[in-house]
Amino acid sequence: MTPGNTSLRIAFMGTPDFAVPALQALHEAGHEIAAVYSQPPRRAGRGKKLSPSPVQRMAEELGIEVRTPVSLKSEEEQAAFAALDLDVAVVAAYGLILPQAILDAPKMGCLNIHGSLLPRWRGAAPVQRSILAGDTETGITIMQMEAGLDTGPMLLKSTTPVDGKTAGELTEELAETGATLMVQYLAAPSDYPAEVQDDALATYAKKIEKQEARLDFARSADQVERQIRAFNPHPGAFFEYQEARYRILKAKVSDAAGVAGTTLDDHLLIGCGSGAIQPEVIQKAGKPAMDLKAFLNGTKIPKGTKLQ
Repeated sequence: MTPGNTSLRIAFMGTPDFAVPALQALHEAGHEIAAVYSQPPRRAGRGKKLSPSPVQRMAEELGIEVRTPVSLKSEEEQAAFAALDLDVAVVAAYGLILPQAILDAPKMGCLNIHGSLLPRWRGAAPVQRSILAGDTETGITIMQMEAGLDTGPMLLKSTTPVDGKTAGELTEELAETGATLMVQYLAAPSDYPAEVQDDALATYAKKIEKQEARLDFARSADQVERQIRAFNPHPGAFFEYQEARYRILKAKVSDAAGVAGTTLDDHLLIGCGSGAIQPEVIQKAGKPAMDLKAFLNGTKIPKGTKLQ
């Protein structure tokens, strides 16, 4: 810690890559991280081996105790959490609901790093929803957690332009911003008075469902391009042709006109409800991603083809 700052006793609660920079930043700032909570290891890869979360891997590198309960609802888990005698819990995309007993246990309560400018995009997928909606900016909100879904008082905010970024690029940027803001807040909490959210301005960022990733060429080309960015890298916006699935990872909008979902030339220009979309990076299922020229060298999709 810098002179004059106090080291806090913290539990860190997070799971994906988004949460890793905050864990690192709190550790580097000299806070005492009593325990890290993360989702249990999941089976992944061809061998379906148990794979720890990115946060668990980082915590183990740092030599911090990791706890991976399936739920925090039991009295036993809540007692174990309370026994940590925490100043604060920091939460970033943890993935489990925190019961009131958990929220109340630390002296300063539980603080969340949320990937939107609350009250816009409360919920599970704020980055993807902001891109899909065509928002020109998004950001990070540090908030005090309460029982409602992302409804607690806001403590600190930072705005980030969307600027044609993919969900992956934007998430990475917001993760770094969130880490910086959390360290900033904990260094001087009294400098940042709480601001109550205006529920009338709230929007809900529901979880992304896999079927949403199927490209809907009946939409405008602008909307299709946003769909491509919102689902890059996961789950990947796709179309099907001859029973094979193709993910479009990058594309540009064209003002060409034609039948929605039909190729307008031999170079995979695809008609939309208005305008057209020109893929630039594409990936056939099970194959590496490649630029359009390399893809077309090996796969011919002639003009007039109807894509599913």
